[in-house]
Amino acid sequence: MKRYKESPPQILSVTRGKAITSTWQQLRKGLTIFLCTTGLALSQPAQSQSTTFALDDLSAFKDPGKTWKIVGGVTADLQTENKLSTSQGKGVLVNLPTSKEHGQDLYTTLEHGDADIELDYMIAKGSNSGIYLQGRYEIQLLDSWSTGRPTSADNGGIYERWDESKPEGQKGYQGYAPRQNVSKAPGLWQHLKISFQAPRFDKNGKKTEKAKFLLVALNGVPIHEDVEVTGPTRGAMDGNKEAAKGPLRIQGDHGAVAFRNITITTYDKPRPELKDLSYTVYEGKYESAPNYDSLAPEAEGTSVILTANLNKRPQQFLLRYQGTLHVEEPGEYTFNLNVPGGGGILMINNKEAVSQSRWNGTGKINLPEGDLPFELLYTKFVDWTQPALGLSVAGPGVREYLISDQGDIQGGDVVDPILVNAQQEPILRSFMDLPVGGRVTHGISVGSNQHVHYTYDLDHGMIVQVWRGDFLDTTPMWHDRGDGSSRPRGEVQYFGKPGFTIGQLASAEADWISDSTNQSFKEKGYQLDKNGKPVFHYQMYGTTVDDAISVTEDGKGFQRKITLEKPADNLYVRLAKGEKIEPMGKEGMYLVDDKAYYLDLAQAGTKPIVRGKSGNQELIMPIKDTVTYSILF
Repeated sequence: MKRYKESPPQILSVTRGKAITSTWQQLRKGLTIFLCTTGLALSQPAQSQSTTFALDDLSAFKDPGKTWKIVGGVTADLQTENKLSTSQGKGVLVNLPTSKEHGQDLYTTLEHGDADIELDYMIAKGSNSGIYLQGRYEIQLLDSWSTGRPTSADNGGIYERWDESKPEGQKGYQGYAPRQNVSKAPGLWQHLKISFQAPRFDKNGKKTEKAKFLLVALNGVPIHEDVEVTGPTRGAMDGNKEAAKGPLRIQGDHGAVAFRNITITTYDKPRPELKDLSYTVYEGKYESAPNYDSLAPEAEGTSVILTANLNKRPQQFLLRYQGTLHVEEPGEYTFNLNVPGGGGILMINNKEAVSQSRWNGTGKINLPEGDLPFELLYTKFVDWTQPALGLSVAGPGVREYLISDQGDIQGGDVVDPILVNAQQEPILRSFMDLPVGGRVTHGISVGSNQHVHYTYDLDHGMIVQVWRGDFLDTTPMWHDRGDGSSRPRGEVQYFGKPGFTIGQLASAEADWISDSTNQSFKEKGYQLDKNGKPVFHYQMYGTTVDDAISVTEDGKGFQRKITLEKPADNLYVRLAKGEKIEPMGKEGMYLVDDKAYYLDLAQAGTKPIVRGKSGNQELIMPIKDTVTYSILF
């Protein structure tokens, strides 16, 4: 079927990406192929294995030095290098080195092997820091705001290794740049998540497996997956020595940086193991467990792993596995079962671990130590799907892992993504799904070669989201029959539930308009200006509105100019809505939603109003002819 594309083909750079193959992606997308449609999520580790740093004091760290402090709040100065201002209180860890007090690295008293680390951090303008897993393998933290092509030395990079014996220019090696630059501005909170696998050693101390970054996600965007490091990166705490455990280390000798919400989840317990597996295959369509004594099997045998990839396998079948699950660490375990095209049941220790479910199922069960009876049923009764069997398990001190065949889990349903790049600054119309507010049905996404993009809602005259990084994944729209939607590929800043940007209010205290009643709202599309940028047009209250949005010259955000023709009386523009809106020291600068993004109203021409509404705050401004402001993120 031929598909209509809203943008002319000459302004799109569309590519087919590679199919999902990495271990992490298999876990996230292969194991439960239909996660997005079923709402399943990967299990969380047992709470007892997680350590969240209270940051009431510095007791969680060894010899912290004089530049590390506990404070209640922190802000940056966008105009001044290496400056963070603080307020009294608790909950934020900050490093404030000076020319006289250079600072030192900070080490946790806790030591980790395999671990997930999550934290928020804030970088000062021009500042530099880093997170060392086990004190040896560094993820770089740097002010890389608006950097075009990041390297391993930029924010989120896996820093390079170093060899002084090599010639100049070759001493640094094996650094890994982030896939894309999704860094935020200095003074904004950024979120880092690292899933780390420690190196493995045999009983004689010989390394048998390299350290690996299973996943590094910056501001919600995966920037590294399944990256092995052959040894410690430059500046490791003890040269090239490696060990099964080590402390989390924060670089403190370079610049001002702040942290909060630090959580380390460790995985140091042995995994459950399957043994003595046998299988039996029965031909036919089964929607529940049959009486096996009355059935003749199509095939049977033994196996070393759970898989649906068997030699003799009819199109519709019942696959029954039996065996033993060896458990060394007692406690509550979570199982995720994926059986496309049918249903499944998982029994452990003669109890249901995953109840009868179709396609995907999940369940929790308390398991004692020892060898436990194991039984898994997979009945496939839908002809058009490829058979596949995926089972994952997570438990106390055990990171979620596939206990089934990795090569089997994709089931032939993996799709090469259709990606739209922004070199030619595309304009693309699609549905756009928001985490709050549902689906935008008349969305226009505008890309730029400066790697900052936005989506405009024609139904409300609102910018609903901006993002930094790569442009769009249009797979949901253009693959097969499609559903008409696309997805941003970078770090997204949402602006809440779609609503009108312009409103007519009886006073500055009146509630913002919630629908189009008495507005005579008419969407008039957009035209391209002399620079090829869209200017959006609509009418409301008898007023014509022109909405021009362009990337700032330095690529750090967007400038927006709203112009009214024949304006009605008592019109206001709503610039922001969020839990908290706070003015900064610079005239006209505001921080929105717990330091998520900046609004620069220096060119607005009218003093804005911050007001409380329904538990939130709004930033509004009266408008008579034009309002110009910038969104920085």
